[in-house]
Amino acid sequence: MTRRIVITGIGQVSPLGCEVDSVWKSILAGKSGITYITKYDPSAFRTRIAGSICPEFSTAGYVEGKENKHLDEVTKFAIVAAHKAVEDSGIDFSKEDPTRCASIIGTGVGGLLTLEDQEARYLKSGPSRVSPYTIPRLIANSPAGNISLIFNLQGPSYAVSSACASSAHGMNRMIDAIRMGKIDVGITGGTEACVIEIAMAAFCAMRAMSERNDDPEHSSRPFDRHRDGFVMGEGAGILVFEELEHAKKRGAKIYAEVLGYGESSDAHHIVQPEPQGRGAALAMKLALDDAKINPEQVDYVNAHGTSTHLGDIAETLALKHVFGDHAWKINISSTKSMTGHLLGASGALELIFSALAIQNQIIPPTINLMTKDPECDLNYTPNVAVERKCDYVVSNNFGFGGHNASIVLGRYFD
Repeated sequence: MTRRIVITGIGQVSPLGCEVDSVWKSILAGKSGITYITKYDPSAFRTRIAGSICPEFSTAGYVEGKENKHLDEVTKFAIVAAHKAVEDSGIDFSKEDPTRCASIIGTGVGGLLTLEDQEARYLKSGPSRVSPYTIPRLIANSPAGNISLIFNLQGPSYAVSSACASSAHGMNRMIDAIRMGKIDVGITGGTEACVIEIAMAAFCAMRAMSERNDDPEHSSRPFDRHRDGFVMGEGAGILVFEELEHAKKRGAKIYAEVLGYGESSDAHHIVQPEPQGRGAALAMKLALDDAKINPEQVDYVNAHGTSTHLGDIAETLALKHVFGDHAWKINISSTKSMTGHLLGASGALELIFSALAIQNQIIPPTINLMTKDPECDLNYTPNVAVERKCDYVVSNNFGFGGHNASIVLGRYFD
């Protein structure tokens, strides 16, 4: 018998705030977290807007003062979100068998700010001025490793990096580990810190991001006819995944059940999606098969929905292929319209929103959907949250490299 997996804790830090309850209220109210960049002078950039981490973000109470100097932002985000998820779950890892606990965290690029800073230091002052903490700060597995150290998790601990599918793939590996009986509980999700000059310059060079600089709040507009690219976001989403009987034994609250996942590759282009959405469709189909539910049972899809021209069309075609006539009966939304695109952290943050949609039986909206695109003609829950039965949810994440990942959540029934 397959071991059942549930979500018992959630934590996040994002452009909309650092507390799940207030962020969820903002999501349902259709509030945008996209603002003009103030971390550096963006005047020379084509894109000068982003979903920067919320102003109230702080490591106080979670990271000691000196240790702050030794961590990149990407790890700080993950540590704070992990503490919040563990606190929310009520689990006491000191009472657990540490060899049965894991830490698997996805990130698209890791500590890129550290690399940017240390390269500048090297060019200015030479190799002797490069920090000895450079490598520990920038390696992609630093978030997972630090979380395992903090909570003494001695089971599997590693990073997954597959661009915008990173956290989804990481959570899928946690599903595998629990299902196979290797562990009972794990901290998983994703983190990203890319609102920095080199990352923004690189994406600007690709002409991949929105240039709606005079109207930040309306710049991320998935599925809208006048979308002009994605908006960079940053932060972390961390969840506690737990084997059901283990969770029940300690009386844990349960947000949702993790029913299945699917993964595929477009094998088409390093940055462009397969035009017909075949790879995305395969990931969703495999996820539904793994979850053992029919397409007609799905109530809500948290779409990848990045606000790029090709991506939104490909995902729409994929949804039609998988769900057929039922595609028009599902509520679909892209919460990236409010948070921006957190790259490797997006899947985890969006799985949190998916679990909250199930818990509260309400669908978050896609904001800024003002003008219908005839090629994106499904129900994207425009601008206003919708109350409806929400027992089964599919969360999609697709990344550069043609990486596709879908996860199915279900309302928990004992």
